[in-house]
Amino acid sequence: MSLRQFISARYLLRTFKLVDDAIDTVTDTVTGSWKEVARMFGLHEDLFENPLHKKLSRPVTAILIGAGHRGSIYADYATKSPDELIIEAVADTNHLRVSKAAKQHNIKSQNCFSNWEDVFKREKFADAVIIATPDKLHTAPCLKALEMGYDVLLEKPIAPTEEECRKILQKAKETGRIVGVCHVLRYTPYFRELKEIIDAKTIGEIISVQHLEPIEHVHMSHSYVRGKWRNSEFATPIILAKSCHDTDIIRWLVGNEADNVHCFGNLKWFTNANAPEGSTERCMDGCLVEKSCPYSALQIYFRDRKRLYVFDLPENKNKWDEIILEGLKTTDYGRCVYRMDNDQPDHLTANILFKNGVTAAFSMEAHVSYEGRRTRIMGSKGDIVGDMETFVMTEFMTGKKTTWSMKTDSHGGGDHRLMKDWVQAIGQQNPALLSSSIDLSVESHIMAFAAEKSRRSRTIEDIIV
Repeated sequence: MSLRQFISARYLLRTFKLVDDAIDTVTDTVTGSWKEVARMFGLHEDLFENPLHKKLSRPVTAILIGAGHRGSIYADYATKSPDELIIEAVADTNHLRVSKAAKQHNIKSQNCFSNWEDVFKREKFADAVIIATPDKLHTAPCLKALEMGYDVLLEKPIAPTEEECRKILQKAKETGRIVGVCHVLRYTPYFRELKEIIDAKTIGEIISVQHLEPIEHVHMSHSYVRGKWRNSEFATPIILAKSCHDTDIIRWLVGNEADNVHCFGNLKWFTNANAPEGSTERCMDGCLVEKSCPYSALQIYFRDRKRLYVFDLPENKNKWDEIILEGLKTTDYGRCVYRMDNDQPDHLTANILFKNGVTAAFSMEAHVSYEGRRTRIMGSKGDIVGDMETFVMTEFMTGKKTTWSMKTDSHGGGDHRLMKDWVQAIGQQNPALLSSSIDLSVESHIMAFAAEKSRRSRTIEDIIV
């Protein structure tokens, strides 16, 4: 038989899956739910069925400080589980948000505040405080809450500087209060189950990790070019504001302290130099390229009706057009993305060396059409490839592939799972019920601060906890 005839016959046999072991080996592929995958490897079938959870004698009472987008999501847990959480009070400088929260949670008028300082002028009147203020306003209310004996749920990032993060850690230790940080990715089914697979040594010892955070181009323009986090001096560096989720997840998966980090990145695209000819200060100012621009504010907010929470719209949708258009005329959300005062990198890469020899390569990318973290775990006995909805594990010895898949929301279904554990931790006064201690949360932030220092100075930085 000639070589050509042999290849043709082999291809035909493969096509009809009739190849015997002498010619080829068919790779075994298993696709199933997490329960099916867990049973195969002797793992926990339901990672959210915590035997330490129990029915509380009474609901935990909390004060919401910062009733914006994220704060409202956390507080919404009270509407779904009123036997576990009650929102007792709300504080926000935006009276519309205060009114909305008061109506949703049936909050008494005397418990509605226009600033966080007024909350603490009264004696302690709830179990805990949820702090979801802007990044620069995390430290002061958190320290005051701990001082007055409140437990805390703190939106990430913990604080805008390493020094302030360490102050919060120290105050938590001094007071003995519980501080949960909103590392919501830890509470997603995808990462929980990925962690279970890794800890069971199913792919042997971790050798290295590759992790990608695709921000998605419109999300980038909304939050980090036009939005509140566009300037690192006014908010926090993007690797902290956005990617402390990722330094935390990488640290959690590796399960070891980081030793060194090296980071590159810059703002390449969203600059004045790249403003198209015919563009204007605002998309509504007669911009000649508005209709063909992927970042048109008119297209994103007015025509497509995306990310409208920034406009604090009323329930009456008949008023939306007028309010959105006025917002595009008067707020930063209507400005040209090439003519802003933004300084956040739109791409960066960081290489991290852990004390146990594991390396991690992290990339944050704005210029992509999709969201959802992409992760590759390389182990001594196999590897895992995942995208927050699906992971595929391949065993080296057998070539067997095991696939798990589940669709969730943009945070992977972690928001209210975090709230569940936090409420249980407060109700039982047991911080061990939280996935991450304040110590580990601060450690992952220090990794991000070191990466930002490396990016700016082009140095390899030690990570000193």
